[in-house]
Amino acid sequence: MGRIKQLSKHLINQIAAGEVIERPASVVKELTENSIDAGATKISIDISNECRDIRVADNGSGIHPDDILLAFSKHATSKLQEDEDLFDIKTLGFRGEALASIISISKVTCTTRTKDYDTGVKVQCENSEVTKTETGCAIGTIMNIKDLFYNLPVRLKFLKNQNTEFSYIQEIVQSICLSHPEVAVELKKYGKTILKTTGQNNLSQCIKEVFSQDVANNLKEVLKTDKLSGLKISGFVSTPDYTRSSKKNYHIYINSRTVKCPVFQKAIDTAYKHLTANNKYPFVVLNLEIPPHDVDVNVHPTKKEVRYKNPNQIFNFIYTAIEAGLSNYKEKQSDTFYQNNTESQPVSLFSYRSENPDLMPSSDKVIIDREADTIYVPEEKNNIFPIHSSSPKTFINQEKIFAEQQQTQEPAIQDNIIGQYHDTYILIDTEEGLEIVDQHIAEERYIYEKLKSESKVISQMLFISDVIPLSSSEIEIIKDNLDKFEHFGYGIEILENNSIIFRKIPQILANVNPKDIIADILQNIEGDINNLEEKILITTACKASVKANTKLSIWQMQEIIKKWRTTKMPYTCPHGRPISKIIPHKELAGYFQRNK
Repeated sequence: MGRIKQLSKHLINQIAAGEVIERPASVVKELTENSIDAGATKISIDISNECRDIRVADNGSGIHPDDILLAFSKHATSKLQEDEDLFDIKTLGFRGEALASIISISKVTCTTRTKDYDTGVKVQCENSEVTKTETGCAIGTIMNIKDLFYNLPVRLKFLKNQNTEFSYIQEIVQSICLSHPEVAVELKKYGKTILKTTGQNNLSQCIKEVFSQDVANNLKEVLKTDKLSGLKISGFVSTPDYTRSSKKNYHIYINSRTVKCPVFQKAIDTAYKHLTANNKYPFVVLNLEIPPHDVDVNVHPTKKEVRYKNPNQIFNFIYTAIEAGLSNYKEKQSDTFYQNNTESQPVSLFSYRSENPDLMPSSDKVIIDREADTIYVPEEKNNIFPIHSSSPKTFINQEKIFAEQQQTQEPAIQDNIIGQYHDTYILIDTEEGLEIVDQHIAEERYIYEKLKSESKVISQMLFISDVIPLSSSEIEIIKDNLDKFEHFGYGIEILENNSIIFRKIPQILANVNPKDIIADILQNIEGDINNLEEKILITTACKASVKANTKLSIWQMQEIIKKWRTTKMPYTCPHGRPISKIIPHKELAGYFQRNK
């Protein structure tokens, strides 16, 4: 092995550039974030030469002429003044690596001017060498990058085709637009505008400009603040019936910084767990504001990874905020849970979920392994109101509490039901258009939420029941989980020769064959006994609901729709299937050429 020697400045910068600048999109990200840190309200990005030529112009504060040469040297930044500032970062950039890395792998021309000077400065950089001249220009900064990776043929060889590389650039710019809706951003490709935002500081408007009106129409607002901890989350999430096939549309930010955060992602996944079908994911744009000293962004060279001082608190805060945003109505906890009565007749009781992040889910339910970067979310238990009784009491019927809370919000509006289609779908004339509701899954959603909120499901005794033979593995599953079946109203007795008999079933399943119930539950498990209670609950709700191809009277249809309207999550059934579809009046009129 040869003797040890000091590497040249240029080679050091090229090595560092490998960590910071992965591809052309990395250059766009670094330069655009510098523009935002400089207070720019307008940013123009122009891409050409197979994404190897990049021009970023802004109207920010510019660079002081005395600092311009220092700006292109390694580890030089205006964003950290003291050592302690590293633990209280309020800017997107702070390491002072980007410009030094960029000039080592491209030919750079920077033109900049501050408001305090009548003329600007032009700097030309190549092979980490910098020359400076005076020039006339507007206030702000223009960065011209030419021939990216011209002196790194190996890196150049591994670039994708220009369409793929531009798609990465577009994703970066979209992300920056969503995290900073107050900044007007324009992205051009060979001079043609591909994306443009108006910088109105309106996130909903920005989503329309970046994506489409259709996306914006299917979003629910999320907004929650905890002044005590200094946390705030804001943004939009899609309704569970408006999904994507990947998590590519998880646009998540910490203090307006794009991040890849497993805690954040797990909170989203948990909130949508029983609202979307398998392999379907929501559209999400959320920004979490957190005190800088409670989060570490100095974890990875690209600054995409973060670590929290209290990850459990962050998970709970995000989870409850999303759930509240998706809820169909705000719950109000009743002060009266029982009333005096001389005859004690137990009736089921609603147990509502608190919006207090300290109560749900509690920190002991969420376990985060910092080393493995894994989050464990054990199955959620029902929260039951404490009942203190010294004399016979009668619980208020749960539907009465539910109805009273609905009345405190807004008067019930009678749906204008037209009738049934194929004895499966309920047709409703609404202000927006023709609404088509699947009768089975609408009732399934109502029963699912009703059962989930009950402290104990009312059962019906069976005096005669078939003996049901099962496999030895199925018997073991049931034997180990008899308490869970009992919780949802099933009384199961295990017999010899690997068979069982039902002694009781939930009252709402009085007309269902127990053989079908157990077959569906076991089929739903499919070798995975995780969240067994949830699977029992889903099967029970499904079996108890009115079936497709069932003729209903107008009164029966009204009851199903009225109850479905009161659910917290009226978008999908527990399996993730959409419940309703509205065909707008305008679309129907257009089909019959009545728009003229």
